[in-house]
Parts: sequence; structure tokens; C-alpha cells
Amino acid sequence: MSDLKGEILERMRDEVGAFDKDAPEAVALLYPSPYRVGMSSLGYQTIYRAINETDGRAAHRAFLPDDLDAWRKARTPLVTYEQLRPISDYPIIAVSVAYETELAGLIQCLELAGIPPLAEERSARHPFILAGGPLTFSNPLPLAPFVDAIVMGEADQSAHEALEVIFGSDSKESAMRALSAQPHVFVPSAHGDIMPPIDKADTSTLPAFSQIITPNTELRNMFLVEPERGCHRGCTYCVMRRSTNDGMRIVEPERILSLVPDAAERVGLVGAATTDHPKIAEIVTALADSGREVGLSSLRADRLNDELVAALSRGGHRILTTASDGASQRMRDIIQRRTSEAQLRQAAELARRHGMKRLKLYVMVGLPEETDADIDELVEFSTELSSLIPISLGVAPFVAKRNTPLDGAPFAGMPLVESRLRRLRRGVRGRVDVRATSARWAWVEYVLAQGGRAEGRAVLDAVHAGGRFSDWKRAFDALPQGRPRRSLVRPSDRLGRARTG
Repeated sequence: MSDLKGEILERMRDEVGAFDKDAPEAVALLYPSPYRVGMSSLGYQTIYRAINETDGRAAHRAFLPDDLDAWRKARTPLVTYEQLRPISDYPIIAVSVAYETELAGLIQCLELAGIPPLAEERSARHPFILAGGPLTFSNPLPLAPFVDAIVMGEADQSAHEALEVIFGSDSKESAMRALSAQPHVFVPSAHGDIMPPIDKADTSTLPAFSQIITPNTELRNMFLVEPERGCHRGCTYCVMRRSTNDGMRIVEPERILSLVPDAAERVGLVGAATTDHPKIAEIVTALADSGREVGLSSLRADRLNDELVAALSRGGHRILTTASDGASQRMRDIIQRRTSEAQLRQAAELARRHGMKRLKLYVMVGLPEETDADIDELVEFSTELSSLIPISLGVAPFVAKRNTPLDGAPFAGMPLVESRLRRLRRGVRGRVDVRATSARWAWVEYVLAQGGRAEGRAVLDAVHAGGRFSDWKRAFDALPQGRPRRSLVRPSDRLGRARTG
């Protein structure tokens, strides 16, 4: 145990900005992925600060251990960083879930804490499990068996209201009854599968920004801040499209720049559509001129120009990353991704002009209506771009999400996805670097993204069986075929061969 606690203490010594606070109303703030991932989450850091800035209340962080087996062998309960206190001792465990497959991490964390993962197996003596996070924008139903309540959407204000209700209730049952009346809180035991609408934060709470800077994250020593929230575009595959929470909300440059600590040497501008901010070049230029390294998420090719790319280069960018998403112009038009070959070609030219080493493009394969001809167009175009600058393709199988126009679209199937990847790699061999995410795990994500409570319960079986892909497949295959559900496919099925219950 001393070695495990020592790792926590060592990480905390490297942190700048952590709260040293205890209070009568303490929350264990759980992230069901390792520390390096959780501390790169802007939403997680924001709710951590917001709770700790509330009078009489404190939030203490906990994460899925890097070495889960070591914790199990030591028979050590999962503890919080700030207090080294078992999370099972807290009245509330608030968990932020970003991705479908993090359900496995949640199960592992709860079991490590000695808490039954299924809500129905917990008693009044167990902590109240309150969930939120990006997953709530699409489909939190697979999460429902494991939690007592879920705060839907932007929880900047509603999370505080939920905590107020729970701490002010005399029992877990009365807290759930009260929460079920809240407009943006989903209580699985009360609401069935009918979820309330997602919440939208008041603009006065924007922007989200980092509380803690640490070298031990995916974004080493980087201060994160959002210049905007949401997106005004209409890409049919995206959960954060313009119909979600009324599109994009802008934060003024002065406000963004005023939040950056003097000691911050690296600044990340984070959001669904950062380059759509009307003054993004001004913000990046100011940060770069102050001597800081600058990173941006979600660069849109149609928004790149000489001023912005020059500022990014001064801010330390060496790889220009953007997305074409569709493999061809036809596919981009179908999914309403407003990016043209001319704009992508200009991105390559700008990257070369400003001394960058590489252009990286994100692409999806397996979209509905896609054919081999679309892959061939990608081969031809990426080869053309490679004559301007070295090109990397980051390829991901398409996964349909709820609350998007492509909700319910079938998974292409592993054989087809892998066939398209082989065709792509063969076509660009020696000229373009291709890195693809696993078709197998994309299928797992798809089943959960389109699934419900039964799929969530199957995650428990997969984790208990060992957590290998074969364990996930076996758990999903064991689900009753006749139950009411959405159109799903098995991993061996091809596009259009969806099985329905």
C-alpha cells in the first residue's frame, strides 16, 4: 500500500493548482480512466474547481489505477488523491464518463472500492453514485444500471443543484425522488428509459478552464481553456452539431487571455469548433507573441489561413492536424462535412509554407453509402498531398451515435472495414502514413452507443470474464435476440446486414 500511496503523493507534488480542502460535504470525484487521461479532461477539472469553490463543500479526486492488478493484489481500496481516503467512505461519488467503453473502468473502480457495481445490489449504506460527462449528450442508457442518477448535458449549474438535493435529503430514496423532478436529471429507477433533455449552461459560467497543471498527463503541463462551446455546423455524424444546445457560444478574447496564468508556458484552446471563433487568429497570435506554446483542437480546413497558421507555427505547432472525415468529396457531401479538396490542399500548402513537418488528416471509413471508389479517391488525393508535405492519415471506423441524423445507421462490419483499410494501405504504401483504430473495438463502441441497459449489463459480464475483445463479443452475443432493441450487427456482419430484435 505504501508504494501505491507513494505514486499518488509523487503526482500531487508535481501539481500546481490543486485544492487542499476538506469540508462537511465532501464528494469523491471519480474519473474511470487513468490519471493521465482524467487530468487532461477540461470538464473534469472544471467541476473539481466549482465544487471546491462552494462554501462547505469539497471535491477529492480518484482515478482508475494505471496498474489495476497491483491494487487488487495489495487488497487496497481505491482512495482519493487529496485525502488518501477510500471512495466508499464518501456519501457521494460523482463520476464523469466521456466514452462508452469507460463503463468498464467504472465497474473496476467500484469493485476495487468494495461497492457493488449494479445500483440494484447496493443498499442505503453505500455512496450515492451521481454521473455526468460527455456521454450524456448521446446515449447514457448503458450507464443506467450502475448509477443512481445522471446529470444530462452541460452540468455547470445542474451538478450543483443535484448535489444540493442529495446532501439535503435524509435518504437515498428521497434524494432520487427529488432528483427525478429536476428538469435535466435522469433517475433510471424512476424514469425507465425516458431521458430528460440535456442541460445548457448559462453563458456567464463560460469558459471552462484548467485548475491544475501537471506534467503527468496526455497534455503535459498544458493549461486548457475553451474559446467557444458547441458548434454551428451540421455534420450529420456529430453529437455536437448546431442543433445541440443552440449551436456555438463565443467567449471574448479578453476573457480567455485574462485566465491564462503567467506561469503557463503551454496553452491549449479546446472546443468542438475552436477555429470557428471569429477572433481565433487574434487569440493564437497574442499567446504566441507572449512566448507560449499554443495547441488547438478541431482545426477546420476551411478556416485555415496564412495569419492563423503563421501564429500556430510561432506557437510551436509542428504538425498541422485537420479532418476530411469522408474518404471522398462525395462522402463529405453526404455527411454534410463542408470541407473541399481545395481547402485541404491549401492546408497542406500553408503547413509547408510555415515550416511544419507534417499534415495529419482524420478520416472515417465504413460510412453508409461508401464504396471502394471512395477509398480509391482518398488514395489518389492523399498521394497528391504527399508531394507537398508528409501526410499522415488517422483512420477510424464510423460509429453511429444517438441524437444525430445518422442515429441507427448500421456498423459496416469488421470484414468490410478491414478490407477498406487494406485497400487504403496498399494504395498509399511508401508515400502516406496510415494509422487506424481497431475495427473490433469500434464495434464494441457501436453496440454500446446504440444500445440500452442490457448492453450496459453485458459490460459487467465482459469485465468479469477478463475484458478481452472475445469476452465483450461473447457477452453481447449472449443477449436475448428477441428483446426490443435498436438495429444492431454482430462484428462479422457486413454493411446493411443489421439484425433486429
